[in-house]
Amino acid sequence: MLVDGAAYFAALEGALSRARRSVLIVGWDFDGRIGLRPDQPDAPALGPYLRSLVERHPDLEIRILVWSVAVIHAPGSPMQLLLGAEWQHHPRIHVKLDTEHPVYAAHHQKIVAIDDVLAFVGGTDLTVGRWDTPRHDPEDPCRRDPDGRAYPPVHDLQMAVDGEAARAVADVARQRWRVATGEELVPPDHEAADAWPPELAAEFRNIPIAVARTSPPWKGQRGVRESAALTVDALRAARTCIYLEAQYLTADEIGAVLAEALARPDGPEVVVVVTRRSHGLAERVVMGRNRDRLLRRLKRADRYDRLRVFYPVVPASTGECEVLVHAKLVLVDTCFLRIGSSNLNNRSIGLDTECDLAIEARDEATARAISALRDRLVAEHLCAEAEQVRACLADGNSLVATIDRLNVSSRCLRPLKIDHRPGPVTPVWVTSLFDPERPFRLLSPLMRGLSPLLRGRRRRRA
Repeated sequence: MLVDGAAYFAALEGALSRARRSVLIVGWDFDGRIGLRPDQPDAPALGPYLRSLVERHPDLEIRILVWSVAVIHAPGSPMQLLLGAEWQHHPRIHVKLDTEHPVYAAHHQKIVAIDDVLAFVGGTDLTVGRWDTPRHDPEDPCRRDPDGRAYPPVHDLQMAVDGEAARAVADVARQRWRVATGEELVPPDHEAADAWPPELAAEFRNIPIAVARTSPPWKGQRGVRESAALTVDALRAARTCIYLEAQYLTADEIGAVLAEALARPDGPEVVVVVTRRSHGLAERVVMGRNRDRLLRRLKRADRYDRLRVFYPVVPASTGECEVLVHAKLVLVDTCFLRIGSSNLNNRSIGLDTECDLAIEARDEATARAISALRDRLVAEHLCAEAEQVRACLADGNSLVATIDRLNVSSRCLRPLKIDHRPGPVTPVWVTSLFDPERPFRLLSPLMRGLSPLLRGRRRRRA
């Protein structure tokens, strides 16, 4: 479990250095100008670092697949994706924009697969505004984009897996590459060396991993909704506690399950850590208002005072600074954990392309590891130690009471105000346009007609 961007980027750098045949990167966005180690002044940017790897290893091929609309919608540099960059000018580096999606759908997966022996899956794209440490220091000089501009603290999660799970994730990436480019990639035909960085301690060993996907119906391919089905089943199975970290919380299907759980006399506690405010007009109007309406619905169902919704803050010279929650975490009791790219919104149910990894505890060691991650995350937000969280939970076995007891620092979890006044609980009327569960069927022919124009990239220099 890699908590926050600094841990993920450092582990990724170590794993990439061990790649010998294949690196597959699939992302919502990508920017080769970022550094994996901004805390090390002499470390190269990501793009030149990838170029150095293929020059060092003659059998290594690097393929990068990015959502086509990232060039106008995402924070990374559009010019490098559209026109190329010097580091891309190598016959064994391939950068492609993926136009094969329904209109308004996003390719939202965040995957790196190395030699079919190691894979990273989670919420973190290799782009600007993602690196941060668990301290989330507002004055951290390393948290700057390639143009030198500071960006706010950001919290995110990624999972590293090897073995059969890594091969399955690589298969997901190869399938995406085939649909996007028409090229059929063959898995590495050799027994690759272990790419797991030695400094990265494994928290789970010899356990099954679920790879859950989401993809919309497209050009004769059936849609896949594994992630949403898995999440709903896990939430319905909750007995004592549901802990969520979510950038968005708008999906009516998720809201219905949570409301049902809160209404039961013997239902679980529900603790949600979110970003306080949405950015951009469309996000504020649709994602923000729908989240507020869903929370109003949950509050009405919360007859036994088991619901808590927070946003994290850290102290700053000007008072306090909000932390952007970009994580997509579902943790149920001490028996289920899901980390990936799927938000708890409608788009992630059936419109966008997603990939999540999940673990179910079938033994005591796995249950302890899931509990340890929960304690570590709660402690990070409360400026506490995981041992303190664990001790408080042992006293009363209540996550709500534990947070109330430890939430005393200037770095803390602020309660998100939920409007108790009578008001609508159903989604706003433009939801089907901005946060739909399925593709717009009438506009699909238009998107297919525009695909050749969007796919165009300038020919690279020989």
